[in-house]
Amino acid sequence: MANRIRPANPVTTTRPSRSTLTKVGVPLAVLVLVAVLAALTLSSRAHTSGGQAQAAPSAGSSQAPFPDEARRKPGDPYAQGRVDAPVVMVMWSEFQCPFCGRFARESEPTLVKQFVDTGVLRIEWRDFPYLGPDSQTAAIAGRAAAAQDKFWAFHDAVYATEHRVNQGDLDAAHLRDYAVKAGLDMGAYDADMQAKKGAAQVQTDLSQGEALGVTGTPAFLINGQPVLGAQPTQVFVSMIEQAAASAKAGS
Repeated sequence: MANRIRPANPVTTTRPSRSTLTKVGVPLAVLVLVAVLAALTLSSRAHTSGGQAQAAPSAGSSQAPFPDEARRKPGDPYAQGRVDAPVVMVMWSEFQCPFCGRFARESEPTLVKQFVDTGVLRIEWRDFPYLGPDSQTAAIAGRAAAAQDKFWAFHDAVYATEHRVNQGDLDAAHLRDYAVKAGLDMGAYDADMQAKKGAAQVQTDLSQGEALGVTGTPAFLINGQPVLGAQPTQVFVSMIEQAAASAKAGS
């Protein structure tokens, strides 16, 4: 079993109907054997570590991974990296989450430079807006940005600073400011926001994450192996390197 890794700060903000962000896994319903094994492993780590995130087993571990959630959709505005990259990191995130912001500011630029730009890694975003109404509005705003192929510019603008949760930092007016900073066509953006275009797709991402046992953000699958929380950058680097080596050996 991988060593336990404490996040720099525990997350304490919750939505009343959900578990706290410090609880990083729950058993899944009995669907298929692989999903059950993966879910039970995730739940066990969450409870034995006192609700603290820890690194997943290495890519070469004998423990069963999660099902492959990579979409590898050409032209996907929610993805960075080659469609045929040997490693895909699927990440469930939401714009109010302070640890998602930490990952975006501190780890993601390193991973993009070291692995995405060199063709090793593909990053695929999934919406998981569970902290409150502003989370849902922000996810829909992200969809409006993606419709203009500017999701990642919007992502960078929003995450450039840390936000208070459910305190109006990501209300419609602030989100519009971030859309301006991202260079969006504001007429199209306003129309999409008024129509709540993309809300169904946001719900699809959320439901798929919940089906896998995601209860907090950020949560990641690196070639099917889970990494939970805003771990130190080196944890991600090691996991990606191991997954790349495994993929190369398998080919």
